[in-house]
Amino acid sequence: MVVVNASVVAVGLRKKSGALRELPIRLFVMDTGAQVVRCLREERIDTVISRWELVDMPNGMLLQKIKAAKPAIPTIAFIRSGDHKQEAIARSLGVSAVLNEDIGDEHFREVVCQLLGIYRVIGIKATDVYGVRMELKAD
Repeated sequence: MVVVNASVVAVGLRKKSGALRELPIRLFVMDTGAQVVRCLREERIDTVISRWELVDMPNGMLLQKIKAAKPAIPTIAFIRSGDHKQEAIARSLGVSAVLNEDIGDEHFREVVCQLLGIYRVIGIKATDVYGVRMELKAD
C-alpha cells in the first residue's frame, strides 16, 4: 500500500484526468482557470496540471498566473502536439513538464508519479533475519 497526501488539480483535461483516478492522490477535476484560482485560495494544492488553452484563460494564462504567484508549485502543461511555440513559452515559464495532448495514459501517469514521488511496492523479499528489501516501481 502507498499513502500519498498530494492534492492535484487537473483543469481542461476531463477525459485525460481519468488516467489518474487510481493514483493515491486527491484529484480535483475542473473546467476553467477561474475554478482553479478559487481552489488554490481554499485548498492546499501540490500540483496543477493544465491544458494550455483554456476557455477563460487562453495562451497559458493560468500557468503564467500560478508560476508568478506560487513558483514552487509543480505544474504540467498540456500543449497541442507539435506546437513548438507553446512548448517554448511553457518551458520559459518554468513549468515542471510539458506534454503533448496526444500522450498515452500510461506515460502521463508515469510523469505525474515522478513529479510527486509516488512509487508502488511490487514485492518484499527477506534479505536476512533482521532486514527486508523492498522493490519499488514507479507507477
